[in-house]
Amino acid sequence: MPEPSPGPRRPSASPTPSSPRLTARRAIALLTTDFTELPSPDGDCESDGPLNWQGYGASVARAVERTGEQESVVCGRAVIGGTPAVVISFEFGFLGGSLGTRTGDLIEAAHAYARSHCLPVVALIATGGSRMQEGMLALTQLHRVAQQSALTASVGLPQLAVLRDPTTGGGWATLGAGADMIVALPGAQVGFAGSRVRPADADPAAYTAEAQCASGHVDAVVRAEDLRADVSLRLRLLTSAGSALPAPVPAAQGHMTLPDSGWDAVEAARNRRRPRAQAYLDAYFTERTTVSGDRCGGRDPGMLCGFGLHDGRTIAYAAQCGTPTRPSGYRTAARLIRLADRLGIPVLTLVDTPGAANDAAAEAAGAGPAIAELFTAVATARIPVTTLLIGEGGSGGALALAAPDNTWATPSSYFSVIAPELAAAILKRPASELRATADELQLKPQDLTALGVVRGVVGV
Repeated sequence: MPEPSPGPRRPSASPTPSSPRLTARRAIALLTTDFTELPSPDGDCESDGPLNWQGYGASVARAVERTGEQESVVCGRAVIGGTPAVVISFEFGFLGGSLGTRTGDLIEAAHAYARSHCLPVVALIATGGSRMQEGMLALTQLHRVAQQSALTASVGLPQLAVLRDPTTGGGWATLGAGADMIVALPGAQVGFAGSRVRPADADPAAYTAEAQCASGHVDAVVRAEDLRADVSLRLRLLTSAGSALPAPVPAAQGHMTLPDSGWDAVEAARNRRRPRAQAYLDAYFTERTTVSGDRCGGRDPGMLCGFGLHDGRTIAYAAQCGTPTRPSGYRTAARLIRLADRLGIPVLTLVDTPGAANDAAAEAAGAGPAIAELFTAVATARIPVTTLLIGEGGSGGALALAAPDNTWATPSSYFSVIAPELAAAILKRPASELRATADELQLKPQDLTALGVVRGVVGV
């Protein structure tokens, strides 16, 4: 459906959209009033296109007249919340925001400009897919778009996507889903399958921004009036890496007395009143934004990931919240660490889990492969990783998030090869020997320091 109003040729100062269905320039105006359109690359499409599709040229002419745009994307240089960026904004009123060969030319030129000027890319997407009137030549533009995105990523430039209504087809599967961070406007239609090609019995609710966020494919659903602040913060944090020195170790919270026994350490870590990850993140960062979801269909609320500002520089974080970590949590943390590594941003991890989730659903979702993915991300990261053990450190499910050579502990924490109860069960020991087993495991913070597992105990 074409946009009924072409909108202003330049972004207005105070856009007041009533729905997610925005023109390209009104979408830009949600983010900035400082926008300069990039010159279009040379070359014009044949009157009826490369396939000589009858009436195609007339359709393009009507789209130009109706929208005031020359193609389905508007590309330019903008300043968003003080951060210069390249913006690619889709005009859905121009043949449904479809991608054709000319669209590919414009997107390629925009990415090339971003790389030559070291600028992040923000894509404001509203598209129905590839342009049928150009056949396979239109579909192969997805190769071009994916290649340009990969080239931009390879030089350490971040890419953000804002999903408008609708975001479907190849535009979602390249510029959208391939971005480093993805936010969506409420109620936007989001899915690879457009509304006219889905199964007749498909649940429409599954093809929404909210559903994609719940499934871990979108980082956040953001209201139009909050979009400028949200995107501005994300851009500022992702482009202000600064020093590559390790993230400072957070100050310990809660009780500062070392435990007398192994079981005392376990009880202190399991105390419900002990400060959790949220309290540590609130104290450590002045501002932060989230990375949410594993892009594989899952979200784990027990793993908090994102980027924040600490003492004036950006630090990435991945923090367990004291619950058994799901496979999606490990994948999200691995995604966060890989992104931070590419952007040159140091990482802080907070370890606090009784262990990896071990139910049947977790096994079916790939608990082992997900943990392996996180181990690999930490092991291969070129940027420094700092870890603080703030509570329970249950076996490999906790160790996967820990830096091999820069892990610290708080007084109210423990790290163990296995939980004392499970160790006693495996050794067929009675409950009366549980405390002795905890001591034998040498899991207290001071034991871990003596063993060289952690570098020290903060706060004592």
